[in-house]
Amino acid sequence: MIRAVSTDPVPIAQALIRCPSVTPADEGALDVVQRLLEPLGFDCTRLVFGPEDYRVDNLFARRGGEGPHVCYCGHTDVVPPGNLAAWTDDPFAGVVRDGVLYGRGACDMKGGIAAFVAGLADYLAVHPGHRGSISLLITGDEEARSVDGTARVLEWMAANGHIPDMALVGEPTSRSTLGDTIKIGRRGSLNAHITVTGVQGHSAYPAKADNPIHRLVAALGPLLAAPLDNGSDFFPPTTLQVTGFDVGNTATNVIPAVAKAMLNIRFNNHHTSAALTERLHAALRAAGCSYDLVAECSGESFLTRPGPFVDALSRAIERSTGVVPALDTGGGTSDARFIARYCPVAEFGAVGATLHQVNESAPVDELRRLAGTYREVLAELLG
Repeated sequence: MIRAVSTDPVPIAQALIRCPSVTPADEGALDVVQRLLEPLGFDCTRLVFGPEDYRVDNLFARRGGEGPHVCYCGHTDVVPPGNLAAWTDDPFAGVVRDGVLYGRGACDMKGGIAAFVAGLADYLAVHPGHRGSISLLITGDEEARSVDGTARVLEWMAANGHIPDMALVGEPTSRSTLGDTIKIGRRGSLNAHITVTGVQGHSAYPAKADNPIHRLVAALGPLLAAPLDNGSDFFPPTTLQVTGFDVGNTATNVIPAVAKAMLNIRFNNHHTSAALTERLHAALRAAGCSYDLVAECSGESFLTRPGPFVDALSRAIERSTGVVPALDTGGGTSDARFIARYCPVAEFGAVGATLHQVNESAPVDELRRLAGTYREVLAELLG
């Protein structure tokens, strides 16, 4: 039996904000969500992962056992508040002033979770016998390491028969007006640390030295001279940025022994991290470098192409907000990069105007409209 749960997201968001859950601390945030979901008929499982000095609490909740299975994904962890003196109010007080909710997480993304739970309660009040099943994957490890959160929970879900047919991540994707943007993919991100070794010597006798700077520059030159690609249907061109260059040399007449560089490549679906890493190796070999390369990929590029899921999401958003959403792949990485390995995933949420800022906030009216939109999304996907 479904028991009444608030369909107003504001008090839910306030309760979440009042839990100072700076990654990886939970401070009761997931308890707030669990206490709201259980009366709605959800079976809740808490999953704790990570080493003793970095324990991460996660929540998986599911209602129903049949398909289609829709999963809402989000995070209750937040970034540190920063300079407390710069905040007008206590960042964990959840103050409402002049129609705006203030607090760390109001925008990213406790407000989004509150809106989904409120919209979910409203939907279930009208559709208690809906088809399919609904689940929530809420992690406490998105803003920092992102190792013991969504990725680990998905492994558990796969092992226990809980992989959804489609997933919606509630990150704040709207740019200026609620409903104007759905993210259907993200660029991949590859970090590379390059160390080129030469032979130190006097700059007046270069023949007796081997300048690692020259070799490193020769390797980077072709990579920077032309675009890596011209973009694709939904992605801009891949970008390679040199983010660091260091030789540790304070003398003008010394050829150093070592030159180091850091690169970040934001890549579209024309590439994989493995192929780009090999491209870096090839450039370094071609320049005759004696080198060491450490490449780390924080997420591969992914794309959920328009189809039944994305089309249904777009219809629901337009019906609720009156705005036709654009399909976008911009921005950095999110936990959607892990979910894309298992099922189609899209991201939709509030306007991300103040995420991570001092005096982070969310208009009360926007939170309530977002809850209504999530209700329409569930109605569109499950009837």
